[in-house]
Amino acid sequence: MRWISTREMMRKVPPPSGYRMELLKRSDISKLIRFIASWFPDISVGAASCYLRRDFYAEKVYLAGEPERDVLVVLILQGQELAGMFSCERERDARTLYAGLAVVAPEHRGAHLGQTCIAMAEIIGRKMKMGLIYGMATMKVPYVQRAFELLGWQLIGITPGYDREMVAPGVVKRVFEAVYAKVLGGDVGLLPPNPRNLTQKTKAFLRILFPGFGAFKRASARRGQIV
Repeated sequence: MRWISTREMMRKVPPPSGYRMELLKRSDISKLIRFIASWFPDISVGAASCYLRRDFYAEKVYLAGEPERDVLVVLILQGQELAGMFSCERERDARTLYAGLAVVAPEHRGAHLGQTCIAMAEIIGRKMKMGLIYGMATMKVPYVQRAFELLGWQLIGITPGYDREMVAPGVVKRVFEAVYAKVLGGDVGLLPPNPRNLTQKTKAFLRILFPGFGAFKRASARRGQIV
């Protein structure tokens, strides 16, 4: 489950013309913290507020030329200008990848960098043979939701109050977020749930999320295998 190089990421998912990806270096940490604080101040109180703390990078993040850790941070550059960043976190035991945070400076938001970041995160998950990749999308604006959906990720739920945001100066609220996921398969098959083990509400919700669930379950049973 080693991280792939930024060179391989760009080979698999070419970034928009004029942009490149680089692994975060220790010398970049202060600049990145200032960048995130400037362009994404909403996260100063929530789960992603760790990206504003130097100790988080020192303890959790894989930095260029240093031993691997479970959080990957990739910088998006145009020339020498920092245009954005994205991060992923590998969950080793579950073999799952969390597409944690993406930030793009306003002047670069027309270049579809957010969509590129999501596509690169998926490539990372596939190369590492992860079974699932998932991420959270804000419900304040539709752009992140749209980017996930254009790339074939599925909306699997909405969290009421999972995270906190600064919604106005000095005003902190718990917020709704949309949860998107994509099954990658990895090296283990997917076991469908047995309807006999589900409550009526769970079955109804499952059919909304996966309209083909009944046919999928019957086909699996006929083949006599777990898919």
